[in-house]
Amino acid sequence: MKLASTISEMKSLLGKSLGSVGFVPTMGYLHGGHLTLVRQARAENEVVIVSIFVNPTQFGPKEDFKAYPRDPERDLAMLEGEETDVVFMPSSEEMYPQNYNSWVTVDKITDILEGNYRPGHFKGVTTVVAKLFNIVEPNKAYFGQKDYQQATVIKKMVSDLNMNLEVVVAPTVRGKDGLAMSSRNVYLNTQERQAATVLFKALTLAQQLHGNGQNNAGHIRQEMTSLISKEPLAKIEYVSIADAETLEDLATIDRPAVASLAVRFGKTRLIDNVILEPTHG
Repeated sequence: MKLASTISEMKSLLGKSLGSVGFVPTMGYLHGGHLTLVRQARAENEVVIVSIFVNPTQFGPKEDFKAYPRDPERDLAMLEGEETDVVFMPSSEEMYPQNYNSWVTVDKITDILEGNYRPGHFKGVTTVVAKLFNIVEPNKAYFGQKDYQQATVIKKMVSDLNMNLEVVVAPTVRGKDGLAMSSRNVYLNTQERQAATVLFKALTLAQQLHGNGQNNAGHIRQEMTSLISKEPLAKIEYVSIADAETLEDLATIDRPAVASLAVRFGKTRLIDNVILEPTHG
């Protein structure tokens, strides 16, 4: 496993690579969800590259950039175990040198849901991912479904800008209690961790209601909200039933849809989602 901390080092390592490149961009503090992506990249490509970069431009002024969990030694040991070929670990100064002034933005789809609650977040995400794609030049890039809106935004950017790669979105990896794996789960205390299992229960309820023929999105949202509200530690930011592609809220589920939510437990903000496939009656 080789390490690159500068763009020129990364480029020189790439010059020697043969065959298809699978790329997993991460912010580190790796968990089972990340490793599943690395394994899929390993199975489908000759070369696997993982980036570890806590991207400052996707955090708002009151968000957890400084507190975001970091443990590079642990991350590298985990990646070594997965036979990763190259790990790219740039500094903020390397990615955003002095007088940096260029941004990549995807409109509309970034204004809603996460974009509404985290203004500027997606501008940071699309810019850093576009930069990483230009540096690594992967054939395939791997993202988790847990960050559904992020993956959808990146797919849109790749399509609109004719980027020459395939975006692969892998299913959310969950703990035994259904909680989606997330680096931010480390912030939860025991009671909050227990309380957070209500998220998957609410999403499962949405799937059950829809599977039983309920196509009224408002009704499903209401049932989900009611279930989460019974958990005293949960503070809901949004519960959404939206078009799976545009992420615009639906009144009736008459096409592929996604049920998604953002809920706070103490200081920790968690997001999760499930796909609602059209029912054929």
